[in-house]
Amino acid sequence: MLRVMIVDDHPVVREGLRGMLQAEPDIEVVGEAGSGDEAVAVVPRLRPDVILMDLRMPGGDGVDAIGRLGAGQRVVVLTTYEDDGEILRAVAAGAAGYLLKDVSRADLARSVRAAARGETVLSPSVAARLADRRAAPGPPVLSAREREVLELVAEGLTNAEIGRRLYIGEATVKTYLLRVFGKLGVSDRTSAVLAALDLGLVRRRG
Repeated sequence: MLRVMIVDDHPVVREGLRGMLQAEPDIEVVGEAGSGDEAVAVVPRLRPDVILMDLRMPGGDGVDAIGRLGAGQRVVVLTTYEDDGEILRAVAAGAAGYLLKDVSRADLARSVRAAARGETVLSPSVAARLADRRAAPGPPVLSAREREVLELVAEGLTNAEIGRRLYIGEATVKTYLLRVFGKLGVSDRTSAVLAALDLGLVRRRG
């Protein structure tokens, strides 16, 4: 049985999702949470294989919760928002997928199974938006500070080390990196460095 947890601040949504998933013979809903903070608190006890996570919730943002849960937890965003900024934030935080709430029961179940296998799952419209970003013509423009942060990432420094080197907070470093991810159309630090080097936007130090 695949163990699934539902995180959404609307009880009626959680109830509907629970009904859809529990109709599947191989899926068990092991718990619910109404916020990102609540999810982070109960996940260690519930040990779900996959978490369906809403994005915007009072009492704890979904993207923040994804980051706090860590890379070992398979989290699939399930939301009504499909703008590029939200998609990139979720992917950068480590989401295993990004689905829209108009997904059918069959597609939701298939996506849960795929996420549990380690696959990335995306709604067709979300996949198209990401593809369009990668195909967009013209090189992106990085600010001087964004280039500086990315060059330090290329050196292998952590966010905390970059913050100390540049005399800025670690949260500010993360903000710069998210902007860079968005401009380059990537979802992680390594891809950002490789893309920037390929485009000649940064240089390796030393």
